[in-house]
Amino acid sequence: MRWIKAKISGLYDKIVKEQKPAGFIARGWALGVFIGSVIPFGFQIYISLPLSFLLRCSKIGALTGTLITNPVTIIFIYPAQCWVGSRLIGRALSWDAVTKAMNDVLAHQDWATLMKLSGDLIASFFIGGFLLAAIATPIAYFAVLSMVRAYRRRAGEKK
Repeated sequence: MRWIKAKISGLYDKIVKEQKPAGFIARGWALGVFIGSVIPFGFQIYISLPLSFLLRCSKIGALTGTLITNPVTIIFIYPAQCWVGSRLIGRALSWDAVTKAMNDVLAHQDWATLMKLSGDLIASFFIGGFLLAAIATPIAYFAVLSMVRAYRRRAGEKK
């Protein structure tokens, strides 16, 4: 438990102590969460880093924010977003079919397994990912913005 608390504290410190404007930092984290929600694991850094330069936002936040999907969370998030996405496009995939397909991709981690996925599943993944991003991105932006501002107010009061 102490290890988790130390990791969370370290992440908090990285967020609030970056020496840039609060909006700059929050935009980076929001970008990272968006990319982490929409882009498949493994491609996220290649997309989030160049976009952070183009959008002039925190590179640290953009890279770290993609960790919304990581080896621990994707076993829950990806099947859920595929299932929700399939409902949204009207091609209801069963939870078992989605879970089996995702487990195959995670187990083999190769292009051949990825290419075996059906078009419905791929479309479901991206539609579900955009829905997750639409929810998580503004939450990340405003949460980071308020954390940085609150930290800076407290730090200013201590001086």
